[in-house]
Amino acid sequence: MSNVLPIRADFPPGFQFGTATSAYQIEGQDFGGAGDSHWDALARRKGAIQDGSSGAVACDHYHRFGEDLDLAAPFDAYRFSVNWSRVLPDGRGPANPAALDFYDRLTDAILERGLKPNLTLYHWDIPQALSELGGWRNRDVAKWFGDFTEVIIGQIGDRMTAVSTINEPFCVAWVSHMEGAHAPGMKDVKATAHAMHNVLLAHGEAMRRLRAMGQKNLGIVLNFEAVQAFTNSQADLSAAVTRDAVINRWFIEAITKGRYPDEALIGFEPLMPENWQADMELIQAPLDWLGVNYYTICRPAAAPDLPWPAMTLEAGPLEKTAMGWEVFPQGLKETLKRLRTDYTGDLPLYVTENGAAFDANVENGRVSDPQRTKFIDQHMRAVLAEIKEGGNIKGFYYWSLLDNFEWSYGYEQRFGLVHVEYDSQKRTPKDSYHHLVHAVGRSKSD
Repeated sequence: MSNVLPIRADFPPGFQFGTATSAYQIEGQDFGGAGDSHWDALARRKGAIQDGSSGAVACDHYHRFGEDLDLAAPFDAYRFSVNWSRVLPDGRGPANPAALDFYDRLTDAILERGLKPNLTLYHWDIPQALSELGGWRNRDVAKWFGDFTEVIIGQIGDRMTAVSTINEPFCVAWVSHMEGAHAPGMKDVKATAHAMHNVLLAHGEAMRRLRAMGQKNLGIVLNFEAVQAFTNSQADLSAAVTRDAVINRWFIEAITKGRYPDEALIGFEPLMPENWQADMELIQAPLDWLGVNYYTICRPAAAPDLPWPAMTLEAGPLEKTAMGWEVFPQGLKETLKRLRTDYTGDLPLYVTENGAAFDANVENGRVSDPQRTKFIDQHMRAVLAEIKEGGNIKGFYYWSLLDNFEWSYGYEQRFGLVHVEYDSQKRTPKDSYHHLVHAVGRSKSD
């Protein structure tokens, strides 16, 4: 596969190219009256973040957003999130005026650069005050999130091109409560069962309020992985079915079919919140579009000595990113096709995140990262292949615009098109950035 990226003309007219960021990963939590996030609490736990860091300063985007948006400006759209604990430092109660002012100025700066603002309401940064009340394990989170939604949409909703409720509910619920890899850092199957449902309940409640406010073009962003059994043994094949049910089917089946997959309920049903079935109508709120995040393939292997889901995820033979994730662009094509045929039909789909971490340093003012350009090339071609088969794919957003705080990995993993030197905060666009801008960037007359 070459590193010659597809160009804008290869895609249908109006196809949207963008970059994506999230608030906690770039803004800096020490500024502007932000309250504690559960990520701040986790960062204080010794060993929880690989390099011992936190999001206290991150990329200092709070002060440098103009410079960063200049880097995003060659594309069509900019996907960003708002920080709940910045807007409502205690999770509830009065809004922080400095936060509302910041997001006002940020929104205007996005528009001034001719970018379409694509807002994500929640990208993993629940206020610690609410986390201490149970967070996503507490059914009341749906009301808390609905109230937050009304506050921020009341401030900037009139200027948004698109709004999504929650980014990657699988990570919000499973990775955070089952694997312990994300805040709040739990490993509790009952907590996970409640979070897996409550995150969807919060999505439904936010959709109800957004519609009531007259907000247009609403969606949710789900993450998907290709799933392939580690071996062809019956045990591994069964483990793959369970993994697929948990990561790929749970959320999309609830939203589009009003049910959870039986293969996941085997582990969860005895632990689910009381009378959860009554919530499914709200969870099925119609979408205007669906965001699809895709990075890699996973290979489940049965591990009968472990508690449910009784599996491990094994490494395969393909090329790997710095995260150890296998590069499998075919999986993006297969995911988009599966969504079209099994769940979404002609609903517009956007690839809202796709990207890779690779190690590359600044040398003589340049960052050479050919692996990233190749990765983007392969995955954009996978999108094109699905479009040619009838897929209603409307956009592609690279993750991420900037190197940033990569959650429990700290600052050691770099996904950005733009290199960030964290001590000086100097930005250096990588070769992959220049390649992508050349291929799909807007002309100055656009």
